[in-house]
Amino acid sequence: MDNWRVYRQDQQVQKERYIALGALGAILLYLILRYATGLSPSVAQWPLIACLAIGGGALLYDLLKKLLHREFSSDLLAGVSIVTALLLGEHLAGALVVLMLSGGAALEAFAVRRASSVLAALAKRMPLLAHRRTAGGIEDVKVEAINIGDEIVIFPHEVCPVDGQIKEGHTVMDESFLTGEPFLLSKTPGSAVISGAVNGEAAVVINATRQAHDSRYAKIMRVMQESEQRRPSIRRLGDQLGAWYTPLALLVGAATWALTSDPVRFLSVMVIATPCPLLIAIPVAIIGTISLSAKRGIIIRDPRSLEQIEKCRTIILDKTGTLTYGRPELTEIVRLGEIDRAAILRLFASVEQYSKHPLSRAVVERARAEGVPWIEAEQISEKPGEGLSGTVQGRKIQVTGRSKLTAELLAELNQKAPQASGLECVVLIDDKLAALCRFHDEPREESRQFISHLSVQHPFESVILLSGDRDSEVRFFANQVGVRQVYSNKSPEEKLAIVASETAKNRTVYIGDGINDAPALTQATVGIALGQSHEATSEAAGVVIMEPSLEKLDEFFHIGKRMRAIALESAVGGMAVSLLGMILAAFGFLSPVAGAVAQEVIDLGAVLNALRAAYPPRILSDFDLPP
Repeated sequence: MDNWRVYRQDQQVQKERYIALGALGAILLYLILRYATGLSPSVAQWPLIACLAIGGGALLYDLLKKLLHREFSSDLLAGVSIVTALLLGEHLAGALVVLMLSGGAALEAFAVRRASSVLAALAKRMPLLAHRRTAGGIEDVKVEAINIGDEIVIFPHEVCPVDGQIKEGHTVMDESFLTGEPFLLSKTPGSAVISGAVNGEAAVVINATRQAHDSRYAKIMRVMQESEQRRPSIRRLGDQLGAWYTPLALLVGAATWALTSDPVRFLSVMVIATPCPLLIAIPVAIIGTISLSAKRGIIIRDPRSLEQIEKCRTIILDKTGTLTYGRPELTEIVRLGEIDRAAILRLFASVEQYSKHPLSRAVVERARAEGVPWIEAEQISEKPGEGLSGTVQGRKIQVTGRSKLTAELLAELNQKAPQASGLECVVLIDDKLAALCRFHDEPREESRQFISHLSVQHPFESVILLSGDRDSEVRFFANQVGVRQVYSNKSPEEKLAIVASETAKNRTVYIGDGINDAPALTQATVGIALGQSHEATSEAAGVVIMEPSLEKLDEFFHIGKRMRAIALESAVGGMAVSLLGMILAAFGFLSPVAGAVAQEVIDLGAVLNALRAAYPPRILSDFDLPP
């Protein structure tokens, strides 16, 4: 169905391009016949009549279909102009209107190609082949054939074909084309590399961690396809402006005819009022902004997000991974028995090294940081909901939560270590309480500054922290970063209900990174996925910020504000000049032909102004990170 829709759109654009070329040819032929050969006006105007009959008839047919579907747009003014010109015998003015109406599609195609130049450059530079290393040597394969785990050799100065991790070699890579950061990044074994990065002087071997169609580069390239498929929706702002502009233009034209009894002046007003090419400035500005955002590592999946972000007044933030680093740290070990702290940490880390639980990394890293060596463990068991257990040097080690303890052990624990803020787990050694370990997911260094920045530099009236974590942990964190409105211990379904409720009151922005955020992302006016840790989250969001950075989030806010300003400046400014032209035409200072020429100039200026959206301003964010 999508392919058929794209095919129909291409056919429509091609038809309008032919009509525009035919109209241009008819006008030039008329001028030659009229002024170069000396033929009478009645004979010379036959090319113009053919243009109005064929090209104008086709355009009027399309306008009639829109009217039957109750689609009233500013193109209606062009239709009125064509019919009036034909009835009054102003064939040259009518042909110029046909040229304007059909030429809008050709002008739009040019502007879109110009605005998408960054993405076009990305497409050209991406390799089609990769060097895969196998037991038999190195073979060249299509990038699409690379599988996760394949060993790929990247030669000096080549572009990395897929996301991966360095296995062998040391090099530097230029990721500025994708991340916007003007630095050469050192890469050693274990370092992550992203597709599209340019390798330096040394060859390296990487293990592919994603297939080509899932890579960061591929996601950026899909912006072009999605922006094309969503083009009807991004005209919405233009249609809203046209909703009041079209009746106003018709009113001015009707008043002119009524007061002067001169239908030619009515035609002049209608011709200069025709804004069909003008209003393509809005989609041009949006597509240019999509291109700029992609270069900055911000993927606009739904262009409506760009239109709406400046109008949102409530921002809802998930906690973990959004305002925090998403990496809990072991911050406290409370001894509950006679075993010393170092021994507890050694035994604790010895079993945790075999676990996939998110807190395990924090335990192992704490032991490493303190120089506490862990030892081999046996009989490791980690059943869902039961915690972790194992045997270390003949001692039974259990790691669990308060809710899994017996009533006797729970009472003892509550007496020795009451529940406090943060995540926690209980360590039992030989079935006796040994320690209570507390973890905190530290706020991002810039989180507090970012929260205070929101109400000062952006129009947000309400900042909400929404989390699935325990109430004590969420409120402790909220106090750290300066958020007053808090919802905690919420399931994905409850998050969805809260976001729906807030959206009913005001336009909302929801920002999250976990898979449990996906329903809420779809419910908010603008859903933003911070990072790409979960595919479901990225698919649900209207905007995906590839790098989990609050500074990038602030960039998007400013990019959206700038896009809306440029789009309105182009459209409203152009219509204001057109209104001035209508007044001049009403008083007889502009003929229908002069009005058509003037309108073409106005339209061209509006589109050229809209193209500014594709180029970055000197400052994209006013959010300064702390030193």
